[in-house]
Order: sequence, then structure tokens, then C-alpha cells
Amino acid sequence: MAIAWGWGRAVRSMARGISAGLTLGALLLPALTAQVAQAAGGNQIVVISNDRGGLIGQRSKEVRALRDGGQVVELRGKCISACTMYLALPNACVSRSAVFGFHGPSWYGRPLSEAEFEHWSQLMANHYREPLRSWYLKTARYRINGYYTLSGAELVRMGYAPC
Repeated sequence: MAIAWGWGRAVRSMARGISAGLTLGALLLPALTAQVAQAAGGNQIVVISNDRGGLIGQRSKEVRALRDGGQVVELRGKCISACTMYLALPNACVSRSAVFGFHGPSWYGRPLSEAEFEHWSQLMANHYREPLRSWYLKTARYRINGYYTLSGAELVRMGYAPC
């Protein structure tokens, strides 16, 4: 079974999400493709690939739902911006060839107040384990245009499970 989120979902997320959270960078309609398969033992596997991010509040809800459902999540391809929040999942693994993009919070590319910047940066950092968390807080969060990239292989070396 394949689930593809496209224009309709993005428009609904945009309408609901303006008050639910900020974007990490410019809001691009998600190019997220999630495929759901059954693993041995009946657990679902969700494959996330080519996700350009989106609203932090909405993504936080998706991460919670996946955690509550106990799904195994495979991160493959490009995972940019708010997509990186999936790294918080206990059952997540990363493809060594995946590319992850990190940057700081903004309001559609515009700087936030100091208090808002700190709040949303900490929320993002809470989705990462060490040493990624420290690197994000010291380096990546200060870039709001473009992003820093890390490969899945680099994340595996930091302790994330390989797929």
C-alpha cells in the first residue's frame, strides 16, 4: 500500500498549520512520499523519501502519531528541514545514501524574534540525539537561508540506526 501526500494535503496543512507552528524556511508543498509495508511480525514499515519539510507543528503531530503507532520508519532519499524531526522516532533508521538538510527556524525565510527563534530551535533540537543536537544548536540553527547537509552515513556514525 502506498500513500502519497501531495497538493491537497499540503493546502489543508497550510490552512490548519499557520497557527499550529512555523515553517523551517520557505513553505514548499511537501514532496513527501510514504510507503507502508508489513514487516515480519506484522509491524508496519513507513518509508519516507524526498520530503522537503513544512510546518513544525504539523510535523510534530505526525511524529507523535508514528511513535504512538509503533511503526518502523525508514528515512531514504532527501529529508530536509522539518522532515528531520522523524529522527526522534525510536524505530527510525536512515539509509546511508540519504541526504538530510538542517537549518534554523524562520517565518517563511524571515528572521524570528529572539524568543521565538530560541523556542523553535529548542523544539527542533529536542528531536535529535547527541552529538547531532549539539551541532544543530551550535551551527545549523543559525542558517535560515539554504541548509547544511549531512549524509545518512554521517548520521549512522553519530549513532542512528542504518536501514
